[in-house]
Amino acid sequence: MATLVHAPPLAAPPPFLPSAVLFACTHNALRSPMAAGIMRRYHGTRIFVDSVGVRPRQTDGFMVAVMDEIGIDLARHRPRAFEDLEDGYFDVIVSLSPEAQHKAVDMTRVMACDVEFWNTFDPSLIEGSREVRLDAYRQVRDQLKRCILGRFPVPRMGRV
Repeated sequence: MATLVHAPPLAAPPPFLPSAVLFACTHNALRSPMAAGIMRRYHGTRIFVDSVGVRPRQTDGFMVAVMDEIGIDLARHRPRAFEDLEDGYFDVIVSLSPEAQHKAVDMTRVMACDVEFWNTFDPSLIEGSREVRLDAYRQVRDQLKRCILGRFPVPRMGRV
């Protein structure tokens, strides 16, 4: 009599990980550097990561503080514009503000890439005490981390 053996379920194929990702926001002073820093934390040199803004302005000190809380040093971040990009090739552009989304879509006229819009709240709009403001930045940081790990999961050992 033959014994019926059930094969284990097939493992899901590893997710597609792009080779280059650009994060973009309005000023490249807060949301896009946060996202790029988090992405680098989890993917290191496996994925090339950069960040830009539509109208760069000075790096946000609250952003530096909340990223430092999780061990990501962005104190030396220097905001840059789309026009300052040295590398013109990205597999995915993740725009974090409506203005950046428009600019990213314009880039697809000359670059074959996917554009994703993750409309992300600008915590610099929050008024109040230092702690209230830092909490708003932490919420954005944590939201970006969840989005990044959901969209660009860290491969398990043994997978590329």
